[in-house]
Amino acid sequence: MTLRSRIPISLAAAVAVAAFATPAAADDEFGQGGGHDRQFTRGVVTASTLLLRSAPNRGSQVIRTASRGEVVRIFCQWFGESVQGNNRWYLLADGTWAWGSARFIETKRPPRLC
Repeated sequence: MTLRSRIPISLAAAVAVAAFATPAAADDEFGQGGGHDRQFTRGVVTASTLLLRSAPNRGSQVIRTASRGEVVRIFCQWFGESVQGNNRWYLLADGTWAWGSARFIETKRPPRLC
């Protein structure tokens, strides 16, 4: 076997080993990895039933609901209609994109702005 034919085989083997030996990067707040992906912030719903909406206001369409204790993935935050003195709303990315009032979602760190 020549050197020229051994190089592609060696490279393929090295790539295969690296793919299996390296854990996938994920948000450590979700307990899934090394904390390299900061795209989402973890939140926990504090209301008994939280209405998740199509826009950051109480007059918009309800897309789905979330229950107390449910863990949600927050993509970003923005300002909208005030709910009990809190005008921040979180854009959630849990299968459907929906807005939830920050008044009823607890976080360890503030999500980035949209």
